Amino acid sequence: MFSNIALVSLIAIALQAFQVTAVNGPCTVGSTPGVCISTTTCAAGGGLCPGPTDFTCCLPASSGSCNGPTVNSATITAIKGFEGFVASPAPDPIGLPTVGYGHLCKLSGCAEVPYSFPLTTTTASALLSSDLVEFQNCVASKVSKSVRLNANQYGALVSWSFNVGCPNMSSSTLIKRLNNGEDPNTVAAQELPKWNLAGGQVLPGLVTRRAAEVKLFQTATSVGALPAC
Repeated sequence: MFSNIALVSLIAIALQAFQVTAVNGPCTVGSTPGVCISTTTCAAGGGLCPGPTDFTCCLPASSGSCNGPTVNSATITAIKGFEGFVASPAPDPIGLPTVGYGHLCKLSGCAEVPYSFPLTTTTASALLSSDLVEFQNCVASKVSKSVRLNANQYGALVSWSFNVGCPNMSSSTLIKRLNNGEDPNTVAAQELPKWNLAGGQVLPGLVTRRAAEVKLFQTATSVGALPAC
C-alpha cells in the first residue's frame, strides 16, 4: 500500500504531465473546438484549460478575421541583430533604401516614416513594431488553423517573412508543408536555409540569418502563438 506521501507525489507527477500536454493542445467550449494558448494572444475564449493559470481555451474569432499576435522579445532581439540599426535612410546590401531596423522606404527619403531623422533606437523600435504587424498578420493568415506553433516558431516565421516578403512566404514550400501536417521543426530546418539568395547571389549574412531563425524556431517554449484565433 502506498503511503500518503507517495500517493501525493504520484498525483503531482501526473498533474504535471497533464499540464504540459494541455499547453497549446486541443480543447472545447460547449461543442466549439479551440486550442489552449496564452490569454495574451487569445482572440476569443471561454473557460480555463488544465495547466498554467494564464492559459485559456481560445476559440475562432466570430468576425472571421484573425490578427497575428505580437512577436516575443526573442524575435525582436533577433530581427534587430539581423537588420542592424540605421539612423538615417541608406542603401541596404543590395541597394534598397532602408532605415531603422530594416524598414524598407516606400517614398523618396522615407517620407512615410512618422519620426524625424536621425532616428533614435527608441523611435526605430517603434517603427519596427509597426512594420511587423503586416508580417504577423500575414503569417497568421497563411498558416492553417490545424497547425499549432509556439511563440518561438511563430517568431522565426515572422522574421523570415519580414526579410523575404509576404508574397514569397505565402507561396513557399515551407508553408505548404506545414499546412500539409509535416513536423514543423523538420520543415523549418529543411526549408529556411534555402532562402539565402539576394540579387541571385548567396549572401553570407542570409546564411547566418536563416541558421539563427532555425535555432529560434527549434527553441522550446510553453507559450503558444498559432492558431491565434
